[in-house]
Amino acid sequence: MADQHSTLRAQRRAETQRTIQAHAVRLFTERGYDATTMTDVAEAAGVSPMTVYRHFPTKEDLVLADHHGRLVAERILASPAAQPLVRRIGTALVDSATTLTGRGDGDDPSANKRFLLARLRLMISTPALRARHLDNHYALQQAIVDALGDEAGDPDAAFQAQAAAGACLAAMHTALVRWAEDDGRTELPDLIAKALAAAFGNDVVGTDLGA
Repeated sequence: MADQHSTLRAQRRAETQRTIQAHAVRLFTERGYDATTMTDVAEAAGVSPMTVYRHFPTKEDLVLADHHGRLVAERILASPAAQPLVRRIGTALVDSATTLTGRGDGDDPSANKRFLLARLRLMISTPALRARHLDNHYALQQAIVDALGDEAGDPDAAFQAQAAAGACLAAMHTALVRWAEDDGRTELPDLIAKALAAAFGNDVVGTDLGA
């Protein structure tokens, strides 16, 4: 029973976070990031400013907070350790993008795609968010290295993992920018796969990713 209550609390918390963030991204897009306050977001979401701050300590978090790092790490942990680093990381990035763009409010994946596109445009166009986005990039890189696991005790292996993760994330960033410019007309996982294939070749990344 205690586990059930804990699960329900976690679900309610996640739903509140999604609601607040959705209203925040909408207001930032409609009014401008600098012109929108945390109080504006709270009013639009129907919660108190204290609730907004409890879930999102800073204004930047309203845009940048996501579960991408966890999704990528889960997929790396599930991948065969014998695979090349770039293959493990690249597959995880493509798979997590498939999950993120396919998950929407209710049964409407397009709603989530519009939300992700709006977030991405805000990250690209807002100076304050670009700076914090770089921090998120480093955090994701470290999450990837941590998920690879065995590399942590070997400085040379850790360096190789960091280099592979950084290179894969650079390719993904190129795909994200193109996805925003293309207004989401091309599927994001396909763009990430093509960017990885362009950087590393189909033989390294795998024909199933680069196709």
